[in-house]
Amino acid sequence: MLDNLKKYNIVLASKSPRRQELLKGIGIEFSILTKDVDESYPSRLPLADVAPFLSLKKAKAFEDQELPENFMLITADTVVIAENEILGKPKDREDAFRMLKLLSGKTHRVVTGVTVHTKETSKTFSVTSKVTFDELYNQEIEYYIDNYKPYDKAGAYGVQEWIGYIGVCGVEGSYFNVMGLPTHKLYKVLKNF
Repeated sequence: MLDNLKKYNIVLASKSPRRQELLKGIGIEFSILTKDVDESYPSRLPLADVAPFLSLKKAKAFEDQELPENFMLITADTVVIAENEILGKPKDREDAFRMLKLLSGKTHRVVTGVTVHTKETSKTFSVTSKVTFDELYNQEIEYYIDNYKPYDKAGAYGVQEWIGYIGVCGVEGSYFNVMGLPTHKLYKVLKNF
């Protein structure tokens, strides 16, 4: 599948083991190359536009280098939006607890922005999923934070971890998007690239 990509050296610009697993899952061979990128964004940017803005920013960080003709870069950024607030990666245990308490018993949005970038073309898109949590008890939140250390995850949780098994009672849209990469949409974009 995806014979049209054979001419490219595909690079995933992400340290996320979940994104790496998901990209492998759709049958793509790739290497990993990352850069530290300032993840700030304009304060007036609509919340749903933050993830695609940041994925494009991550792709542009590589433009100061000469990209070989056969180089295809895939970048992504995921944000959790709850109560008109973007929940990024928690700063510490207290911040993680606050975020999970905010998500408890409510529905929130998860938006992943993805940029597929070559020397000739750049395509950015985003996918939104809705996730509903059941009520979480304080001791459940504390157990999760202490045992799963969710400090590298937007919204302080990984849907594929214990908290997802016991707390998520509904996902509307792509489950893999909630994990960090909307594989269905990315496959379609790559197929037509």
